[in-house]
This record gives sequence, C-alpha cells and structure tokens, in this order.
Amino acid sequence: MFWELVATVFAGLGAAGLALSARWISRGKLARWWIPVAAGAGMLTFQIYSEYHWFSHQQSLLPEGVQVVSTAEQTAFWRPWSYLVPQTMRFVAADFASIEVNQHNPELVRLPIYLFERRMSAIGLTIILHCTQQARADEHAGLSLPAPGEPLSAEWYRLDSSDPLLQACHFD
Repeated sequence: MFWELVATVFAGLGAAGLALSARWISRGKLARWWIPVAAGAGMLTFQIYSEYHWFSHQQSLLPEGVQVVSTAEQTAFWRPWSYLVPQTMRFVAADFASIEVNQHNPELVRLPIYLFERRMSAIGLTIILHCTQQARADEHAGLSLPAPGEPLSAEWYRLDSSDPLLQACHFD
C-alpha cells in the first residue's frame, strides 16, 4: 500500500508537470489553476486504473495449478464509476495441483484455497471436499471425517453441482 501511495503521488506530479509544460508552451495563456486540477486528475486516474487492474494483476501472479474459483464485485457511492463497471475487490483461488485424496475414504479430497482481498494479505486455508455428496468443510482439528457411505455432520456445506471447487473431484 505504501508503494501505491508513492506511485499515486508521482502520477499527480507527472500530470502537474504536463500541465505546467502546456502552460509554458501556451506562453501563460493556460490558466494557472489547471496545474493542481491536472495533478488531482492524474492521481484519481491512477487510483481508478490500479483498482480495476488489481484483479488481473493478482491473477497473473498465481502459480501454475492455482485457479480462481470465485470473485466478489463491489460498487460504492464514493466510486460512482463502479456502478457502470463493478470492481473485483475479493477472490478465491484453489490450488488444484496440491490435491490430496484421503487414504481411509477416497470420496474425500483435501484442497488448499487462498482468499485474496484488495489491500490485504492473502489468507491460505484448507478445505475438505466430499465428492460423492458434493459438500465441503473447513479443515480443523475437531473435524470428524465420515467413513464411506456415512452421513455428513452439520459442519459440512452443500455445494451446487456447478461449483468450480468440485473440479478437484475429477483428478487423474
């Protein structure tokens, strides 16, 4: 976030420099107030650009085998442009290259996932997928894993059959 602030200040200085150059080229005919207006416009433009390109940049940094499975778009009244094109502010990525099949119940798959949010550090956690019953549970010390054919406890969440997390059930 610090470097984004530095880049924003430099975008403002660059835009102010362009306005100052335009004033010099016009031999003072361009009003002086255009310089701070250009600085503000440059900083605002950079912030809008960085907010809209954050998701694609983070997605390009994901290692091979890690895929985005969910995104959350957001609008805000202080960002009126976001009503025209909502901004992706959070997303979930799953590491399909690190799938582990349970030795005691092959219907269960262990899958690492990562939660990303704008201006926050990524959070990694592991989920357990029940492939035949299309359900998931967050892995923790007290989680009871069902035996084959056993019903699921209340800790399990049902998934829609089109949920991208279920790709983990189609391993080689």
